[in-house]
Amino acid sequence: MRNVEFTLFDFDDLLIEPAHISPIRSRKEINPKYDNGYYPLMTAPMDTVISKDNHKLFGNLGIRSVVPRGEGYYDQNYNDTHFNSYGLDEFNEIFINGDVEILTDSKIYVLIDIANGHMRALYDSAKTAKEKYGDKMVLMIGNVANPKTFAEYCSIGVDYIRIGIGNGGGCLTTVQTGVGFPMASLIEECYDVKKYMEFPNIKIVADGGFKSYSDIIKALALGADYVMLGSILNKSLESSGETTRLRQSHKPHFDQHIVIDQYSEEAKKMFEAGTPLFKTFRGMSTKEVQKSWGKEELKTSEGVVRTHKVEYTLEGWINNFDSYLRSAMSYTGKKELHEFIGGVQLNFISQNSYKRFSK
Repeated sequence: MRNVEFTLFDFDDLLIEPAHISPIRSRKEINPKYDNGYYPLMTAPMDTVISKDNHKLFGNLGIRSVVPRGEGYYDQNYNDTHFNSYGLDEFNEIFINGDVEILTDSKIYVLIDIANGHMRALYDSAKTAKEKYGDKMVLMIGNVANPKTFAEYCSIGVDYIRIGIGNGGGCLTTVQTGVGFPMASLIEECYDVKKYMEFPNIKIVADGGFKSYSDIIKALALGADYVMLGSILNKSLESSGETTRLRQSHKPHFDQHIVIDQYSEEAKKMFEAGTPLFKTFRGMSTKEVQKSWGKEELKTSEGVVRTHKVEYTLEGWINNFDSYLRSAMSYTGKKELHEFIGGVQLNFISQNSYKRFSK
């Protein structure tokens, strides 16, 4: 077939190989965080995950916050605890056409949040911004799904690059357009760009489609510096998605979803008691979100709106992640996170092999 290069792969096609002999005797020896105290995790900039009401909860648990577009509360609050997100036009108006004063010994952390990071307009704005602000602006862009595009952004000094198109639980791009690149292959190839073209300081942010702890850990093993999570974090009690409980009726089809305050003690007690609670989850290209941004001309949506059942507290989920990551690092003989990222052996497996342990 013309224009088809080779078979690409995803996380279910791989397993991490343990070390021949691991020197690690206890998981307590392992450091699964960066020097800044954060895990290799970021929130997706989605309004049903994170907002001004809960962003500190993520930071306190070691997850870097990426605040959604439209959260004006953060406009002048620049620091390394979170990234502020902007659309391309908004970014150009503030940072390219205007001048943002950055205090001495300070930096600003900014995401240009665009689904199609392959546009020349984004590349030109990112290049201009890095030339204008230099290291004073820590710039994240995305999303891209081509290793060659990743290399182009590396060459102009972009600091964090979101990779992955169409994989996320709230995204329909690949389903509807047929455009994409399997995430595991994409991480590996972008990591090779970093390694062989010598861009060690560029951060790979793998964004979208993670369904399990093992998916996240394999992404790190392949070379992702951070994994960006939306759906997984939305399923936590404390996410910003509208939270409801079901009020059952004796009459058929008259059950109601009653909105509750997910941050209240009452909500926590209901969850602990096993009361089913539910979360709204929506992609950021949905018409609902476009309306919330004040858009008058609504584009065809490449996002979905779903309801998730609350499965865990945020603290419970991160405690499990910490344990599983420590375990993977101990099996592979890696005490420090930077040794594990891109530094272990992965092997292709058959589908029969996958079915053997997949439960």
